Amino acid sequence: MKTSPHGPAEAPARPLATPGPSGALLAAFGLAAAVDLVSLLAGAELGHQIAKPLLMPLLAAYAVTRGAPKPLTAALLLGWAGDVLLLSDADGAFLAGMASFAAGHVCYLALFGRRRTSPALGALYAAVLLGTVALLWPDLPADLRVPVAGYSLLLTAMAYRSSSLGPLAGLGGALFLLSDTLIATGVAEWPRLPLPDLWVMLTYIAAQYLLTAGALRAMYGERRTTV
Repeated sequence: MKTSPHGPAEAPARPLATPGPSGALLAAFGLAAAVDLVSLLAGAELGHQIAKPLLMPLLAAYAVTRGAPKPLTAALLLGWAGDVLLLSDADGAFLAGMASFAAGHVCYLALFGRRRTSPALGALYAAVLLGTVALLWPDLPADLRVPVAGYSLLLTAMAYRSSSLGPLAGLGGALFLLSDTLIATGVAEWPRLPLPDLWVMLTYIAAQYLLTAGALRAMYGERRTTV
């Protein structure tokens, strides 16, 4: 420690930690996301099959290096399980994938805890939930109506409560809701946008990243996350 005529000087502020493994993992996540989206854009199914299962493990590993709480890591890994299950055309894969994502939403809700959120925003999300389920219900397969409605309730609760961690996480929750709504419209065989899988994955990848970045920032400040 340096000294001065007026006594000991304060120790210099410690610099921000260098990116190290965190930066490499985040870059790898970005690369996997780019490969997945470009593959969907180009119709290269093999690229999608390879890149999609890499996304959430890389994001979870990045979060762990930044001190992620266990519910966040669990939510991301359950998202990975859902991603893998939804790649399969096997009977029951869709319901199993939905169950995995539902468990991930429970983990997110545990992460959000009892932090305050806006009642007005809650009313808006409730209206969106009721309207969406009412519109989709007649066109959903009969055996999926109740599971989809139950999942939609849990997903909407997660999206609403995500705003308790700030605007980044709140946007992530909203995008997650949008992504899964796009999937539901496909199950109901509604008219879809061109390249529907591209829009589903784009909103999903952004949602999971923003939820992760928002949670880390809310809990540890800007020194522990990168946006």
